[in-house]
Amino acid sequence: MEKSKKLEAYYQKEHPFKEGIAHLREIALKTEADEDFKWSIPVYTLNGKNVFGICKFKQHFGVWFFNGVFLKDPKKVLENAQEGKTKGMRHWKFQSLDEIDDKTVLAYMTEALDNQKTGLEVKAEKTKKVTIPELLQTELAKSTALKTAFSKFTPYKQKEFCEYITEAKQEATKLRRLEKILPMIEKGVGLNDGYR
Repeated sequence: MEKSKKLEAYYQKEHPFKEGIAHLREIALKTEADEDFKWSIPVYTLNGKNVFGICKFKQHFGVWFFNGVFLKDPKKVLENAQEGKTKGMRHWKFQSLDEIDDKTVLAYMTEALDNQKTGLEVKAEKTKKVTIPELLQTELAKSTALKTAFSKFTPYKQKEFCEYITEAKQEATKLRRLEKILPMIEKGVGLNDGYR
């Protein structure tokens, strides 16, 4: 499906926050950002760089600012999108259409675009040496084909697989996750390729 159809489908789909996201879209379209569709949400870009996105969830909807850490945030409305996992992204959540102050939302979007123009963005850290968890090491030692397939992934993607296992608290969960990723590794499919 082409991007414009995906965008329309996203905004037209029945959802408790359908009006809210449609209103945020109206504000976004007043900016100079280009409307795009990535990771299953509308993303607004400038010169190909992601600046903000409009998203909906079960309990809220809102605006993701990809480099929101640089926004002045005079209203103190921005939250770290994923505490501890993201350095730059910030999220502004709404529970209802009445909470949206058009002028303020537009000001935040415009500031985000201005920041992008001046090159304010969080640079991705170089991925450090990957520590392979014991469970995965054992499987890699058993199969040369699996080991070769794993070595073909970038260090970043290898790290995603490793963290997926180590972040599980229970051994049973670690084993389930290992079972899930082994066929992916063999096929050369990264853990989060579906979202990229």
